[in-house]
Amino acid sequence: MANQYGLVAATLMLAALTGCAATPNAQSGGQIGEQERAENRAPLLPSALFAGGAARFESWQCQPANQNLVTAQDGETLRLWSLYGAWKLPQARVASGARYQDSDIGFWERGERAQVETPRGQLQCEKGSARSLLTRRDHPEVMFFARGNEPGWSIALHNTTPSLHLVTRYGEEQQTRPYVISVMDNAAGRVVLENVDGDDFFRVRIEAAACFDDMSGEPFPARVTLSLNGEQLSGCGQGIAP
Repeated sequence: MANQYGLVAATLMLAALTGCAATPNAQSGGQIGEQERAENRAPLLPSALFAGGAARFESWQCQPANQNLVTAQDGETLRLWSLYGAWKLPQARVASGARYQDSDIGFWERGERAQVETPRGQLQCEKGSARSLLTRRDHPEVMFFARGNEPGWSIALHNTTPSLHLVTRYGEEQQTRPYVISVMDNAAGRVVLENVDGDDFFRVRIEAAACFDDMSGEPFPARVTLSLNGEQLSGCGQGIAP
């Protein structure tokens, strides 16, 4: 009888140990599933690549440094891009015109002219070209679009999966490719995407900075460099909000 009780106890202990051992595996499987789902989601891009609540981008030609700036204004906030970075300026009270100011940068717009104040001095600017935002209506399921010229190319990043649609040679070649993020610097507004397959290399470098289409002159908030097949192509891009 004692042997029977001993056998039952041993069986119950083994079952308990087996159950305990199975629990971490189940949790690990859940964690792996969550990780796989996360890896299959498109990344959140830096806000400096987007226009916020603005309806259009405007360009400014500034002196004495011969700088070109890009702005996007939504009433209470001005987004400002130069060749060196991006800023988000809240509106300040002034007697005339529209002024936007943070601790280091000021932008005072009066009609077709603006004065920009920086720690290095002042810029006197004149308004140039403007364009409406690219929207999801123009580019369904796209969260970032970029294009360049000579030869004509474009990139569209899917808004839900880490994949991009690449069009090259003026539309003669098209392909959809998965990518991974090798650099994500939200503060600087910089992103670098690379191919998943090491045998078929490409790289896309996106930087928040004033950019102008070299044929139309249209303003954009991002400089984009595409490295593909030993070539390096340059263009401009814009984040597309839902």
